[in-house]
Amino acid sequence: MNRKDYLRRIGIERDELDPTAENLKFLQRQHLLNVPFENLDIQWKHRILLDTERFFRKIVEENRGGFCYELNGLFYELLREIGFRCKRISARVSSGEDFGAEYDHMAILTEIDDKEYLADVGFGDFTAEPLEFVLDVEQNDKNGTFSIRKYDKNYFEVVKKDTDDWKSEYIFSTMNRNLSEFAEMCLYQQTSPESHFTRSKVCSLMTENGRKTLTDAKFIETKNGEKRETEVHSDEEFDQILEREFNIKRSV
Repeated sequence: MNRKDYLRRIGIERDELDPTAENLKFLQRQHLLNVPFENLDIQWKHRILLDTERFFRKIVEENRGGFCYELNGLFYELLREIGFRCKRISARVSSGEDFGAEYDHMAILTEIDDKEYLADVGFGDFTAEPLEFVLDVEQNDKNGTFSIRKYDKNYFEVVKKDTDDWKSEYIFSTMNRNLSEFAEMCLYQQTSPESHFTRSKVCSLMTENGRKTLTDAKFIETKNGEKRETEVHSDEEFDQILEREFNIKRSV
């Protein structure tokens, strides 16, 4: 992996970074500001394989985004290259009533100076910076207030404050996972009619003052808490917005 090219892709010109908590926050924030969460290859019928060289080619060389296995899969490699002690972990995403299967989502646990942090650049509208892995503490983030709590003997739960209540994001275990262990769920996510990734296109990117998201039906832009929605009437219009707002051209 060419670390310099990867760092330049996320808007960082300097090559030397120490594995500190402050730099982990900086790296996640820059990644989210520059690399979109998107499922376009699934909609364009391009098979996604769990291969870090393919991740690099797509995200860095082709100026694309991806979904969790690609985004966190490559971010993990960057963190290791810089010198962070980290591991891939499996998470199960909340549906509101239940949680997905094991390997439903990939995230990263990073250890720095006897503290652990949950890093995640592959979950769309989630935290802007890593969460410190401490239980039952409210952590204020650019994108909301989050907390990690014990779920059961095997899992921890990430929750986000929603007015006076808490909304579950996902549960995760701390076991170190190999990339290949996610292969079956990666295939499911891109082929099953039950997967929300196969149902419609999405491309979403955090911005300095909000977020912009393109779907089959709408382009949604949030700035300083104000939301503006524009209807998308055709595939041609989708492609035009995709190129204008995310610098991505349809791949055939």
